[in-house]
Amino acid sequence: MAFDYKKEYKEFYLPKALPGIITVPEMNYIAVRGQGDPNVEGGEYQASIGLLYGIAFTIKMSKKGSHQIDGYFDYVVPPLEGFWWQNGVQSIDYAQKENFQWISLIRLPEFVTREEFDWAVSEASAKKKQDFSRVEFLTYDEGLCVQCMHIGPYDDEPGTVGAMHRYMEEQGYALDITDQRFHHEIYLSDARRCAPEKLRTVIRLPIRRI
Repeated sequence: MAFDYKKEYKEFYLPKALPGIITVPEMNYIAVRGQGDPNVEGGEYQASIGLLYGIAFTIKMSKKGSHQIDGYFDYVVPPLEGFWWQNGVQSIDYAQKENFQWISLIRLPEFVTREEFDWAVSEASAKKKQDFSRVEFLTYDEGLCVQCMHIGPYDDEPGTVGAMHRYMEEQGYALDITDQRFHHEIYLSDARRCAPEKLRTVIRLPIRRI
């Protein structure tokens, strides 16, 4: 059976719909950086998702080709994730989506080294006749966070974020968003196939002890 990160690491991917404190270890990701409204049809954000999955599935399906990755194990491609921020804003202003800065992400299995990642970019570029130069290998140590499962439309996230702020303050923590620590979302539902009221999104915010 294929290894499923969501099931094996439920503390990171399947939190309760109530805020909780968690320490997230260092992980490697496929990443694409960009800016602007993610809802623009055919826009930069949607293009980034195509780039991410192009590399993700090149790595996953390498088992069927001549290039065998050392330590490879069969796995389910982890869910799409995103770091979000707006310059000059400590939190997120959902009414100003055109000002979003973002990094789109997909977690990499532990066996994928930077060298194997570079192979996947070269392989995908050659096979798909597409430019994957925007895709990068990103190592990120997220550390101490508050997280919560948000159920419902993305535009309703401020209610969940507000509850997370109240919880962290009650527990003696403060928001710690910096130029290296971001508002983080993990998308467990496919918005193209799921009713908005049923969307499941993990929201994670960096914090520090007061």
